[in-house]
Amino acid sequence: MILKNKFNKVVTTIKPLMVSVMVVGLLAACSGTDRLKYQERSVTEIYELALGYLNKGQYKYAAVAFDEVERQHPYSSWARRSQLMSAYSYFKANKLDEAILAAERFVSLHPGNKDAAYAYYLIGICHYKQIADVRRDQKETELAMASLSEVVRRFPFSKYATDARLKIELTRDHLAGKEMEIGRFYQKNDDYFAAISRFSNVVQKYQTTSHVPEALHRLTESYMAAGILPEAYKTAAVLGANYPKSEWYEYSYALMQKYNVQKPE
Repeated sequence: MILKNKFNKVVTTIKPLMVSVMVVGLLAACSGTDRLKYQERSVTEIYELALGYLNKGQYKYAAVAFDEVERQHPYSSWARRSQLMSAYSYFKANKLDEAILAAERFVSLHPGNKDAAYAYYLIGICHYKQIADVRRDQKETELAMASLSEVVRRFPFSKYATDARLKIELTRDHLAGKEMEIGRFYQKNDDYFAAISRFSNVVQKYQTTSHVPEALHRLTESYMAAGILPEAYKTAAVLGANYPKSEWYEYSYALMQKYNVQKPE
């Protein structure tokens, strides 16, 4: 919704212009290619054509046409506007890498522009949309967190910061989930010290996520399996103090009772 509102705001600031019929030939739309058939046109003609494609949902062509504004008229005020519209169009076309590059170029050239907050936010959203299942590499998750954190750091009172904070928490939960998956793998293969390291990361680095109760229980299990009973008791006690109604505490408590683990001296 934020992205759509931003687009509508940009569009409503533009005075509608009549487009020459000849402008339709600007894009070579054959064989699915994105290449342009170069025809020199006025900046307003090209920009209006790009908006037409955008309004029709032809986002790929819109992005290329917005790029053409800058290519033919690089020093006009329309060029700066087109850079951001190009990034948005690539995003809508699901060409996320191209959208990131366009938005990064905008902020590098216009860091103090009033729309820089949106550009940073768009970069974060593009990475966020590429977050993979926890069984796969989490590079995009880390990039999403870094980009969205930059939005909050640079523009803490912007409307984008609110959504960025929410998505940061979701990315943190996803990264914690990855640590849990790896920890479970080590635990299943009796590599308890490696498992303890992963579960400890969840408890220490991702304290606000939903994975902490299970991580504490898995720590209890792993310490028990490794024969480190005092630490097993401590983690079970932390679990009980912070999540007394959690099913994971019930499991840890049953484990302590079964093996009669006593409070360390």
